[in-house]
Amino acid sequence: MRIVFFGTPAFAMPTLDALIRSVEEVAAVITQPDKRKGRTHVLTPPPVKERAIEKNIPVLQPVKLKDHLFIEELSRLHPDMIVVVAYGKILPPHILNLPPHGCVNVHASLLPKYRGAAPIQWAIIRGEEKTGITTMLMDEGLDTGDVLLQEELTISDDDNAGTLGVRLAEIGASLLMKTIRGIKQGAVVPTPQSGTPTYAPPLTKEDGKIDWSYTAEEIFNFVRGMYPWPCAYCILNKERIKIIRVKALGEGSGKAGRIEQTGDDLLVGTAQGLISILELQPEGKRSMSARDFMQGRRLKTGDFFDEL
Repeated sequence: MRIVFFGTPAFAMPTLDALIRSVEEVAAVITQPDKRKGRTHVLTPPPVKERAIEKNIPVLQPVKLKDHLFIEELSRLHPDMIVVVAYGKILPPHILNLPPHGCVNVHASLLPKYRGAAPIQWAIIRGEEKTGITTMLMDEGLDTGDVLLQEELTISDDDNAGTLGVRLAEIGASLLMKTIRGIKQGAVVPTPQSGTPTYAPPLTKEDGKIDWSYTAEEIFNFVRGMYPWPCAYCILNKERIKIIRVKALGEGSGKAGRIEQTGDDLLVGTAQGLISILELQPEGKRSMSARDFMQGRRLKTGDFFDEL
């Protein structure tokens, strides 16, 4: 089968690699334009582009999917199927209708739960015990197409969005290959989504601000869901601090946002229970333990996070 692959971040790479290793033909890779990153604003290609170049696969990076020159070039590729993994844009009808076997999306949730751009993060933030991968026949809606296959995965307390994303990416690659085989054999039949939809909107840097009026358990999930990007943060003595890792304590009480203990442990009050901050990163500095952070700082019980 002749396949055109749409994808951008590292999450998409295991699926692209699986297609390259398979008997299918990857005719081209479509990815987002290079972006300037970091303090030096170096123009950086997406991970998927780098892998495609390494494997001598043609790469297209349209700014707009409705550009007529891009449409002509895509049409000349004559794809039997388009595979989409975290590309970053909704495909317009003229692309959806192009391949005879349709456009198959690998989505990191058990649809219809967590439709949208950040399903991995929101599943953790909202305290889900399980998530998974859905392969879906795309339509014009936001992750509303018919389900092809699904596979569940348990979310552990040790997971953050980064570690869970790595595991889901590998499952996504495997499930996509099962989906393609099933389509070719006529064994996979598109099935309408069932259940109540929930949504996973895009995240921004400012979405990472911790609300200490939440419970300790909710903040624990929030910090895990926000790591490694955009990363949870708070303000202490007018300094922006990234919160990398925390533990929710089942006992103890305090006032929301107030430091309740310093020393070996940095404990902060919430709406219910205490949060022990284990690892954090002051602005412009390396990540460190709470104990190292407190050395040389005049923190005391009764200080408040986010106090103006």
